Parts: sequence; structure tokens; C-alpha cells
Amino acid sequence: MLRDMAFAYFLGAAGLMDGWVIAFKIPNLARRLFGEGAASSSLIPVYSEQLQKDPEAAKKLACTVVTVIFIILAGLVLLGEGIIWSYYRFFSIYPGTDLKLTLSGIMLPYTILICVVAILAGILNAHRHFAMPAAAPIVLNIFIISSLCIGGWGFGIQPGSLVFVVAAAVLVAGLAQLFMQLRPLRARGVYIRPAWQVRSEAFKKIIILMGPMILGLTVTQINTLADDFIALWFSGSQEKGEIFSLFGREIRYPMWEGAVSQLFYSQRLYQFPLGVLGISLATAIFPVMSAEAARKDFNALVKTISRGIRAAVFVALPATAGLLLVRNLVVSVIFERGRFTSSDTTLTAGVLLFYSLGLCGFFAQQVVTRAFYSMQDSKMPARSALVAVCVNIILNLTLIWFMGTAGLALSTALCSYLQVVILLLALRRRFGSSVLDNMLATLIKTLTATILMWMAGQCLLYLCRGLPDGTGFDVLRLAVVVPTAAVVYTVAAKLLHIEMLSLFSGKKP
Repeated sequence: MLRDMAFAYFLGAAGLMDGWVIAFKIPNLARRLFGEGAASSSLIPVYSEQLQKDPEAAKKLACTVVTVIFIILAGLVLLGEGIIWSYYRFFSIYPGTDLKLTLSGIMLPYTILICVVAILAGILNAHRHFAMPAAAPIVLNIFIISSLCIGGWGFGIQPGSLVFVVAAAVLVAGLAQLFMQLRPLRARGVYIRPAWQVRSEAFKKIIILMGPMILGLTVTQINTLADDFIALWFSGSQEKGEIFSLFGREIRYPMWEGAVSQLFYSQRLYQFPLGVLGISLATAIFPVMSAEAARKDFNALVKTISRGIRAAVFVALPATAGLLLVRNLVVSVIFERGRFTSSDTTLTAGVLLFYSLGLCGFFAQQVVTRAFYSMQDSKMPARSALVAVCVNIILNLTLIWFMGTAGLALSTALCSYLQVVILLLALRRRFGSSVLDNMLATLIKTLTATILMWMAGQCLLYLCRGLPDGTGFDVLRLAVVVPTAAVVYTVAAKLLHIEMLSLFSGKKP
């Protein structure tokens, strides 16, 4: 949040921020793919299995995976740098495009660093160590915030140059993130060295799992990437004008410059509860599911999956209601300063409304996809993801003409539920209805508690309506509404005997 507040203050929500968002998409998507996706998710089940059979072979497997991923990504980065330079040299027309290409070229090597960090994090997770992998993103944020504040305030660097300072800071942060993971690995007897045992059955299994997982587990990230590029291509600007030509017809752009930034800021806000709670939940139970699947203890696995889904609903429903309740206040308090204006707040809050509607789907995605991966089945999530991505692109290209940027958010939200429904049906075919045991009761109780929370929040906002406008008073409104709503939800959950409350209390309600 502090990082994105710094972005809003120094870069705003217009063309310059659009350029940063697009340029950082490639390494950031790689982080999503490998940090929360394919490499670590395919590695953990196989590595856990090897740890039980032969710990030394497991360590060699880890070194081989790191070596292979490093070599493949190094080759792809070199190829990408060549493509960027060629396009910049021979085809670039607009200064805005030059900005995006230059920033992309600077940050592309970060792809290698962050993906290796993600592999090491997956190994540590398999050893039940979560602290250092969880600290790695914090280090990146510290470097970005420091470069923005020191460059902007300390040296008075103008935004057009400051953005390149931040890009260089990302590379330095990548090195710091890498070295952080090595010490806890050594403490567990894992020393990362070059290795090339690519013919082992364990490595082949990881590679077979990894391909489909890239699509299956990261469908939300792929959909948000599609959102960003469609927003970029279908946005007018001072450079491009208000109208473009298609098959001899003149068509007005459905969006304007800044649409990519609006998506970025609203994504950060809905991904805040998703990252803090949803992905943390899925990350914690994934090694448990993998160990249960490795032991062929499918009764325990089904119970873990069921509890994970219910836990996702228990957290996601009030998070959805909360964001819908205070979205304008949150956007204003967090972002509206410096180059981020009140009109940017209105537009961003409108996009956030539709992203928020997908929170239950985004949360459940993290659990149900990992349920399949714990059983080393990556084909079903891949098929469901392919359907969701195709539907999302179709909806994107349809809804932007009626809803503008908000249509992109609504499409992504709807497609998250589409993938979850497909995967739940597949789980029911495999394990029967037990995978959704107590789901209806949990849903009804959670919805009841959420409605009570919503009503309490609305009453408090109504009582605060007489307060003057301004950031300070908006903070006061949030300070009253958010804690009170949380207390109301907790008390309601306790009175309704919602089992998932034990996630926080450690006791049965």
C-alpha cells in the first residue's frame, strides 16, 4: 500500500504511470507464474515426495530445477532484449511507446532473479519455512518506495526521469531477494549449486506438470494482463487522438489515457485482501494437501480441500462487502495526493467496484487449483483456465464499448467464478459431494454475518455524513467504520457458530 501511495504521489494516473505498469508486467507476470504458480507449484508435490523417499535426491532435484530455470530464462531475456531493441530502433512511432520499451529493457533481467527466488521459496515452503519467502516482496517494496521518495524529494528528480531510477532499483532489489533465501536453505542442508540431472523421473514429472500449471494457476494474472493491454490499445491520448480507423471506418476510442493506471490501482486494492489472506491461506495448506496426496490419504485430502474452500468464502465475502462499502474513501485516502487527482479517484473507484465482485472467485481459485496440483494433476486446471481466458477476452472486447474500463474489471471477475465452477464440478466427479461438505451452511451463515456487517457500516457512514470533506476526515470515517464492521462480523460469526472463525481464534466457536 505504501508503495502504491508513492506511485500515485510521484507518477499519478496518466501516461507516465501507464508506461511503468506495462513495462513491469513481464517480470511481474513471471513472479506470478513462478512465485504463486507453475514452478513452485509443480516442484512442491514432487519435492515433498522425494524428501520422504530420498532426501539427498531431493536436494539434487532442487539444484537441477534452479539451474534449468535460470538457463531458460536467461535465453528468453536475451531474446526479449533483442526484440525490444529492434522494435525501438525500426518501428517505434510515439514517445509513449519509447518510454515503455526503455523501461521494459531495463527491468527484463529482473525476470531471472525473481523466478529463481520463487523456486527457492517453493523449496523452503516444502520444508515448512514461510518467513523468508514472505519477506521477499517486502524488500522489493522497500527499494521501490525508497527510490521514489529519495529521488523525488531528496534530489528533486522530475517524474519523467524518476521512473527510470525506480526501474534500476527493481534490479538491485532482485539481487537482495535472491541472497535472502540462501541462508535458511543452508540451515536445512540445501546448498544451491549448478546441477543437470534432467533425465531423472522426478525432474521429468515436474516439467510435465509445469506447462499446464502456467495457464491453470495464473488465469487471474493472465486475465488482468489482457485487461491492461486491451486498455492500452483501446485508449485514446493526446498522441493518438480520439478516433482510430478500422477497415475504413472511423471509431471513437472507448477509453482514454490513464485507463491502464486505473486498472493498476484498483487491482492493487482488491489484491490486498487476496494477497494477505487468500494466497497466504492457499500457500499454507498446499504443502499439507501435497503430503496427504503423497500418502494416498484421500479422506484427509478431501477434508483439507473442503475446509480451504469454506475458509476462502468466510474471508472473501466480508472483504467484498467492505471494499464495496468504503471503496471511494479508500481510494481517496490512499492515493489522492500529488499527481493523483479527485477525478482519478472517481474513475479508479468505479473500476474497483467490479473487481471487488470477483473476490470470492479469486480466493477460491487459489485453493481449488492447488487441490489438483497436490495430486499432480495439472491438465484440468489448464483446461478450465483456457476456457476462462478465452471468455474473458471476448467479454473484454464486448463490455468496453458499454462500460469503458469498468467492463474489463467485470469481465475478469466473472471469469474467476467460471473457472472455480468448472474445477469444483471436476472435484465432485472425483471425490463425490463430500468435497463441498457444510458449504451451503457456511455460505448462508457467512452471508448473514456479512449483511449485518454491511448494515452496521452503512449506518456509521450515514452518521458521519455531517463531517467535512478532506483526507483527515476521510481517515476518521475509515477509522470508525472499518474496525466496527470487523467487530460486528466477528460477533455475528460467533453467534452463528461459523466453524471458520477458528482460523482466527484457534478455538471452535
